Amino acid sequence: MGNREDLLAGARHCLEEKGWARTTVRDIVTAAGGVSMAAIGYHFGSREALLNAALVEAIDEWGTRIGRTLASFGEAGSSPDARYEAMWAQVIQSFQDDRTLWLATLEALLQAEHSEELRRYLAGSQAQGRRGLAALLLGTPENEVTDTATRTLGATQMALFTGLMTQWLTDPDQAPHAPEIITGLHTLTDITDARQ
Repeated sequence: MGNREDLLAGARHCLEEKGWARTTVRDIVTAAGGVSMAAIGYHFGSREALLNAALVEAIDEWGTRIGRTLASFGEAGSSPDARYEAMWAQVIQSFQDDRTLWLATLEALLQAEHSEELRRYLAGSQAQGRRGLAALLLGTPENEVTDTATRTLGATQMALFTGLMTQWLTDPDQAPHAPEIITGLHTLTDITDARQ
């Protein structure tokens, strides 16, 4: 690997080990195998730009992995309810298996307040995520998902996803499991149906 790739790998390691705020330039160059500090400025311009690039790379890689996981949820022939519960079980497993990446995405939201480039990247990722989730739940290709389905089903599913993530990252002992989520959603459906 060259200096640029070494720095990206070092920055990713630091993001996972220390998080954004506690990662210093010295930490990155040490994790990159002793690449000079000046190489950060040469290749990326700043520590923040390097951490942004490392974070984007990690989120892209993780997004591909979670997409493959979710695409195969549930057993063929099972009810939609059972398949949906199986999807949540896989999501929760990801919160446990990929904890550092999920934490990094939360840190990215905070850092995006100070980086227009990162904010644009995250906004684009969220738009893709809403459409992808709607397509997954409807069982249709993404290019056939309507804007309405994206803004209703996809956005609601993403809100549930994000809320559950924060619960699992802050208090996994009290966070709900897949069957409890399904029960809660049925109760919400009963409440909204009763108001009509």
